[in-house]
Amino acid sequence: MATAPNSDLQGPRPGDSAGESDYRLVTRIVHRDEDAFGAIYDRYSRLVYSVALRVVRDAGIAEDILHDIFLNLWRSPQQFDGARGKLAPWLAVIARNRAIDWIRQQHPQQDLSEVQLVADECLADKVERKAAIARVSAALNALPEKQRVALELAFFQGLTHAAIAAQAGEPLGTIKTRIRAALIAVRRALER
Repeated sequence: MATAPNSDLQGPRPGDSAGESDYRLVTRIVHRDEDAFGAIYDRYSRLVYSVALRVVRDAGIAEDILHDIFLNLWRSPQQFDGARGKLAPWLAVIARNRAIDWIRQQHPQQDLSEVQLVADECLADKVERKAAIARVSAALNALPEKQRVALELAFFQGLTHAAIAAQAGEPLGTIKTRIRAALIAVRRALER
């Protein structure tokens, strides 16, 4: 059985590439700096692997997804836009989406609501994660019901916008607007 890559889920550690920001390291990757790429891999490979593993439940497939994501980061680092968000969530979303795509290719009828999330964490990480979950939960509960339902169907059940629109009997544009508005509201709540 393959093992998870060794890195910290929380991002940079003291002494990790002199504490350089993710944005700076990605900028160095654009110029083909292998040390910068190694630092990003060390920081976030475990996060990417854990997200993929939670969805696909297969260590080998999770490793394949991990390697594919980092290979694409090496080939096209300019795809990350630091002005639009942070690197860790960006990588986690890509990992989740790739894992869901893999499941859809393998098992088109599998219900993604049955996916269990599993990861090794230290106590401080659990406390921080629990606080973040509480903030997200409060932000979700504060959303108008239609926005909350659309967001939950997209992110927790892995439905496409078109599938949500069909299920809700609403236009696709309406669903996209609801999900975007919900994401903005949740992001604002988390930035407080």
